[in-house]
Amino acid sequence: MRERSLEVIEVSKSFPTAQGRLQVLDGVSFSQARGEVLSIVGASGSGKTTLLRIVAGLDTPDDGVLRLNGREIDGPGPERSLIFQQFGLMPWLSVVENVLFGLAPSGLSKTEQADRAKDAIGRVGLQGFEDFHPKALSGGMQQRVGIARALAVGPRLLLCDEPFASVDAMTRQTMQTDLLNIVTREGVTVLLVTHDIEEALFLGDRVVVFSSRPARVIEEIDVEIPKPREHSVRTSTGFQEQRAMVWELLQATA
Repeated sequence: MRERSLEVIEVSKSFPTAQGRLQVLDGVSFSQARGEVLSIVGASGSGKTTLLRIVAGLDTPDDGVLRLNGREIDGPGPERSLIFQQFGLMPWLSVVENVLFGLAPSGLSKTEQADRAKDAIGRVGLQGFEDFHPKALSGGMQQRVGIARALAVGPRLLLCDEPFASVDAMTRQTMQTDLLNIVTREGVTVLLVTHDIEEALFLGDRVVVFSSRPARVIEEIDVEIPKPREHSVRTSTGFQEQRAMVWELLQATA
């Protein structure tokens, strides 16, 4: 059994509204192994992004405990990197400057930062585009910059908030394959939230299914598809059966 990386224990969260408090998370618990890609799937508004923000240290839970590698999460930290849905790039900075921006608080020397940025850009296949600005890049290439920036800091946990929702369907599938190849090759631990069942299954080693709001864990599913994975696995009988299973679970909580 692989060593635990992330532990989420009885986490609850609510927000104030004009009508009172809105309960978003209700006693959410799961754990994640080191090097595992764990997908959280649920309907829009079910609390997936709220949970991710709490893991990132950007929000605090009302109740519950979160631990990363045995240490309690009580705020943001360099061991966690976020890949955003809307790329999160600074349009006035070049590709390499955007990646270096993420390394600014690292305490590394300028030379070490430059080496890490160059390496990360190479890992996502953007060699030769270092001096380009975001407006000159396609949506898929912009998201590669976001991935490079997240990888450059050497995170223990990579947090992905519907990272391909802003690109077209063909680019989305290509980027899913590229990200899966990168994290599988490098053994990166990934927590992904998505409403896309196919994305959750294609990228994940395991899928945690959330109920509708307030979110609870209603099922944890092992993805029975060996890696490496290619686009063609989406049409396999096993993939389609697991897709139908997740769909039925989500429909039952709608």
